[in-house]
Amino acid sequence: MQPTTHRHVTVNGIDIFYREAGPENAPVVLLPHGYPCSSYEFRNLMPGLADRWRLLAPDFPGAGYSATPDAFDYSFDGYASLLDGFVKTLGVQRFALYLHDFGSPIGTRLAIKAPERIAALIIQNGDIPYEDALGPKYAEIEKSWRLPLSEMRLKVAEAINEETFRGEFLNDVRPELARQIPPDLWKLHWSLMTPKRKEVAIDLIAGLKENRAWFPQHRNYLAKHRPPTLIVWGPQDGYMPEKSARAYLRNLPDAELHLLDGGHWLLETNLDEVLSLVRDFLGRVHSPDKISNRRGASVN
Repeated sequence: MQPTTHRHVTVNGIDIFYREAGPENAPVVLLPHGYPCSSYEFRNLMPGLADRWRLLAPDFPGAGYSATPDAFDYSFDGYASLLDGFVKTLGVQRFALYLHDFGSPIGTRLAIKAPERIAALIIQNGDIPYEDALGPKYAEIEKSWRLPLSEMRLKVAEAINEETFRGEFLNDVRPELARQIPPDLWKLHWSLMTPKRKEVAIDLIAGLKENRAWFPQHRNYLAKHRPPTLIVWGPQDGYMPEKSARAYLRNLPDAELHLLDGGHWLLETNLDEVLSLVRDFLGRVHSPDKISNRRGASVN
């Protein structure tokens, strides 16, 4: 196991916290996090890959230990632009993308900006671009879309609390798996919530309605570019069940699909399995023997 370091870098004038592990000249794996989490979700995965890859996991503005500026576009487009600035600031020219939860639409927007930078995709219970393959929990979100915007935002705000965070992390896994998911996840991330960050969360969740119109672009990217893809999935997921994972095969017929005995947060319950699959996949498509990345930023 290689150690993970904790750093800050200024991106587009914003203080961004990120976790880093692995040699500076190793091929890069970029890890954009999901909601209601932060780069903390990758804390256990990163040391297990750092002997051969350079892992970079930033906290988005308004999450984790990054700043929460007033003048920022707290949307999937805004986060994708920030992520683009992050890799450019660190001088990273090519990388594999780990797509999980909200990190999926954010990371895919980054991929669309410059497809040549993407060496591979690892998709793990990432938000999907297939309307007909969403889980039942998305139906609850969609009900709010019929309300006027102000009422919809109030409805979303009611659901942003510590108990809801707990439910997001436990999701639909069976009891013995739920006991493996540490309460640190919801306790930590709720403790970092502020009134401003609550507004950020409302913006993101309310933005799912507009994001639906972006689904064709997501599908088109996958179908046109077909990057090497590993799909590793926990079917015990009320938002993204098994049919969600299989839907990706419509546009990525050559993708490798593995269904594990877990749910949305596989890195908490199925870490060894995920690590083994990811190491094998990256070893074949994003090997340190073939790729070199140079670091181009001064960070503290």
